Amino acid sequence: MNHSVAGAIAGLAGTVAMTAAMRAMFRALPEKDRYPLPPRLITDRVVGPTGLMDALDEPERRDLTLALHYGYGAAAGALYPVVARRVGGPAVVTGIGYGLAVWGASYLGWIPAMRILTPATQHPRARNGLMLAAHVVWGGVTGVTAAFLVGGKKEDRSGGEAMEGARESPPVIRELA
Repeated sequence: MNHSVAGAIAGLAGTVAMTAAMRAMFRALPEKDRYPLPPRLITDRVVGPTGLMDALDEPERRDLTLALHYGYGAAAGALYPVVARRVGGPAVVTGIGYGLAVWGASYLGWIPAMRILTPATQHPRARNGLMLAAHVVWGGVTGVTAAFLVGGKKEDRSGGEAMEGARESPPVIRELA
């Protein structure tokens, strides 16, 4: 399977798991921190000025938010195999690292740089914890799923042989991540 396609599918699977984790953790937030999560806030800030959000009812706004959230997860996942081949190591570990890098690049980087949201450093600790944990889930699922999809043989998915171009590592941790 094409590596970018496998990564996009893996990113989509990761976003399913991430969204479920976010919903579960949201209920555990302190009441004062239970305002819309970043996918909705970003959608409101980016799409809102176009007038589209005003033309949608609440279920349609939720659907649009989810579509954009899943699209971003798939797009970030499509880039994952390139990083995984360079880094090497166990799929779950490489995936989690990638998920945390996506969080940092997004919530400390391009999102505040484009004035969509303030940087994560200015958000409540509990919400940052939720978003970091959600990106750990996304990355882990994305990494393992990409390794499974790209691996042509059982050994490729279970840690036997690394994908062509992957950095050499001890056999115990060698796999496409």
